[in-house]
Amino acid sequence: MQIATRGSGDYPARHELDWLPPSSAVDAGPARLDELDQLAAIAKREIPGVNASAGLAQCLSADPESIFSFRRAGKVLGGIAFLHLNDSGHDALLLDAIDLKHPESRYLARADESVAAIYVWALAGYGRAVLGLGSVAAHLRSSRFMDADYYAQPSSKDGRELLIALGFRPTQSFQPDLWWYQRPWHRQPAFGAFKLATERTIDVRH
Repeated sequence: MQIATRGSGDYPARHELDWLPPSSAVDAGPARLDELDQLAAIAKREIPGVNASAGLAQCLSADPESIFSFRRAGKVLGGIAFLHLNDSGHDALLLDAIDLKHPESRYLARADESVAAIYVWALAGYGRAVLGLGSVAAHLRSSRFMDADYYAQPSSKDGRELLIALGFRPTQSFQPDLWWYQRPWHRQPAFGAFKLATERTIDVRH
């Protein structure tokens, strides 16, 4: 996971990802096509060696819920990109059998398909962009994503600190330095009833 959030002292205090509150200071939602050039420029500026222009357009075309923009007063502050993996992709991730920079489409969930695992591919922004994570987390509690745990590979000290703050922990796999966030309703037995209730009531797309 490439993370660059220059100029922000607003990494969340230790607070589980799924319980992060949406921020009134930063709006976050699925990226629009007219924002891709800005997002690519931010990623290129903040993450050395990244050239995201073509990749972002391809990802957004394949799955409109794979990229989110962070906005403040109409200005794009940054964004976060995910790989939404199907069952085969989830297995390939754990077995280190997937090219995470250029994943084969057979490992990715279709836009109309439930997601088996969410891989955090990149987070880039400046200012208070990271405060938008609460709104993104709310979106990813919708029915399409409810069964998907999060995975990430921190590529920096900041990335590792952010994962720790959000409740990720290292997990055993063939994929090197893979971190895992288990959704609260997957933890037994305390959250079983919560999953059943939220499946019926939470769908932020409607």
